[in-house]
Parts: sequence; C-alpha cells; structure tokens
Amino acid sequence: MTDTQTVRAHVTITGVVQGVYFRSSAADEARFFGLAGWVRNTAQGVEAVFEGPRPAVEQMIAWCHEGPRRATVDRVDVTWEDSQGLSGFIVRH
Repeated sequence: MTDTQTVRAHVTITGVVQGVYFRSSAADEARFFGLAGWVRNTAQGVEAVFEGPRPAVEQMIAWCHEGPRRATVDRVDVTWEDSQGLSGFIVRH
C-alpha cells in the first residue's frame, strides 16, 4: 500500500468529548488534513470516519487522542475499513 492510496478509519472516542467543541474542532482538523468523512455525537462519545491518504488519516487519529483543549479523551478505538470514496467533511447532528 502506498502513502497516496486512500484509506478509511472508523473512529470512536470516549471521555469528556461532548460540550467541548470536539465535533467542530475535528471537522476543522480533518479539513486541514484534506480528509473526507464525518463526525457525530453518540450516547458513548464521538464517532467519526476519516478518508484520505494514510499519513493524513494517521495524523487525524493522533489528534483524536488529544482533541480540543477542553476535552479529556479516555479512549480512541480505530477500525480500518474499505474506502467508500467520500468527498467533503461534515458534522452530523
């Protein structure tokens, strides 16, 4: 697999990740890295999908371990999936 091949990571983040601008910050970061996908709140925390070149997706996953300044991340679980050719990055409600 080359670094330019598109990969997809399905990520769940738990901890103090709601009410701290995690979704909007994650969307800003994902757009900065040129990734496609989405982010949303769940009953357990935050769920996101990131698609793009592997190095950028891995940087985004690393960012998820910290999150925005007010977040306290307890756990980040990543499942690698087949890319679905997404375009753009959205915050789901």
